[in-house]
Amino acid sequence: MKNNIDIKGIGIGLIGTGFMGKAHALAFGAVKAVMGDVPTPRLEMLCDTPLERAQNMAQQFNFAHATDDWKALVNNPRIDLVSITTPNHLHHQMALAAIAAGKHVYCEKPLSLTLNEAIEMANAAKSAGVKTMVGYNYIKNPAFTHAQRLVEGGFIGDVVHFRGWVDEDYQADPDLAWSWRAKLSEAGLGALGDMGCHLVSMAWGLAGPIESLIADMQTIHKTRPLADGSGRANVENEDTATALVRFSNGAHGSISTSRSAWGRKNRLAFEVHGTKGMICFDQERMNELQIYINEGSVAEQGFKTILSGPAHFPFGAFVPAPGHQLGFNELKPIEAAAFLTSIAAGQAAHPDFADALEFEKVIHAIANAARTQTRIEI
Repeated sequence: MKNNIDIKGIGIGLIGTGFMGKAHALAFGAVKAVMGDVPTPRLEMLCDTPLERAQNMAQQFNFAHATDDWKALVNNPRIDLVSITTPNHLHHQMALAAIAAGKHVYCEKPLSLTLNEAIEMANAAKSAGVKTMVGYNYIKNPAFTHAQRLVEGGFIGDVVHFRGWVDEDYQADPDLAWSWRAKLSEAGLGALGDMGCHLVSMAWGLAGPIESLIADMQTIHKTRPLADGSGRANVENEDTATALVRFSNGAHGSISTSRSAWGRKNRLAFEVHGTKGMICFDQERMNELQIYINEGSVAEQGFKTILSGPAHFPFGAFVPAPGHQLGFNELKPIEAAAFLTSIAAGQAAHPDFADALEFEKVIHAIANAARTQTRIEI
């Protein structure tokens, strides 16, 4: 299979051209130039509506063909990999159709609106033997993977506590118009589904699986004005959520998320506490790690800053000099390279549907714990 892939490349079909659709297009357009020894992606077909938009964006993103029919894309024999970057409520049916057609699937998070649908997607992918990847791109940041290596190497001792928060202000304005993001049948969970799941992926990568939790949620702006000025509509999901968690390794921690935090743009941040020290990270300063180690003279102890550079793979694939900074869109080629390589090697990618299901069990457990005011075992 690998030799055949090397000859013809991997045919890419992209559904959606918004924020994440463009991120996927940029990733597939750059991955070979940046990462080098990866299978060649062939940009075969792009889907959006109306057709005129699909045609314009296909030209902009350098895809060979355009369509406004996602089913035609999924069933196109020249497409090997389907990228799904649509609103959340469409992920389930599109992914299942792609899997049934024998395609590998690259889906943005969350997998779906409900845990049952996410389980169905993970089971379908496993049964079909196709490879999958889910867009938890923040855990591909060289700064984060370096933090993982430090933790795994015992640099801060045994992990005893994880404290994380992810805050943005895109829903802070009470006069912001109502949209699909406020509707359970289209968005599913609110802040948890948009952002909290990213934080869970980081907690999982540093402290391991979460065993149980208690939680609370809040909807700050319970109604929002309709865009046409005809009235107001209910907000059906949460603006904030907070959980106290217990990890399977015995560590404790807290996870908090808000989409109504004025001034925060993408403060995806954590502290991981160990018996010998601590590691801190903030996505708004995504090329830095703060590290404290309890050693040496007390008078000389303090946090030090590690700045990402070529020593932190794969930073050097983008730029050979430290201090030149990677950005959000550089994380997607790292993710795409991992997925293309996994397809060629016939091996599982990370995070695949099975991994994402574990992350999303946690956010649904947080919602359930908040609604029932009970501790939820995962």
